[in-house]
Amino acid sequence: MATTHVFVGLALVAPVAYTVPELATALAVGAIIGGLAPDFDLVFTHRRTFHFPFVGGAFAVPLLAVTLLFPSALTAFLAAFALTAWVHAVSDAAGGGPEMDPWTNPTDRAVYDHVRGRWLRPRRWIRYDGAPEDAVLAVSLAVVPLFVFDGLLRTVILTLVVVSVIYALLRRRLIEWTPDWLE
Repeated sequence: MATTHVFVGLALVAPVAYTVPELATALAVGAIIGGLAPDFDLVFTHRRTFHFPFVGGAFAVPLLAVTLLFPSALTAFLAAFALTAWVHAVSDAAGGGPEMDPWTNPTDRAVYDHVRGRWLRPRRWIRYDGAPEDAVLAVSLAVVPLFVFDGLLRTVILTLVVVSVIYALLRRRLIEWTPDWLE
């Protein structure tokens, strides 16, 4: 689930946000957007166009170094964005494929490796987007950020937890309700 990727990013930046609270908002917003951004390729070739499981590290690691050397809201935002987008792309290989109904016709494509020019196969540790174990992981990852971030960010996190649980409860039914032109 896209929300799981957001919670992974928030969990990654939470210790830094706790330690350097003046960067908390920039880190959280960067993590949220970075967790969602790769999935904007749904309208193109999903998990290929904006997913960079290996190349993403070439951006994230230097941005982390720049943030350590020159901490600011901008560098924190960029580092959190790049790190979370990279982890999103890498972790998609741990789940199922990008198909709408992976329980009926699973593919052998998880995420595209731009370096080798081939698709990585899904590991299916999380069987599919919105599976019960995906919801458990999402809610578990949201716990620490709920204690670290406050105000509007806490409200956003709580809202995303609710969205995650509802999505997981309805996930298998959603395919029945999806118009053919979206599949």
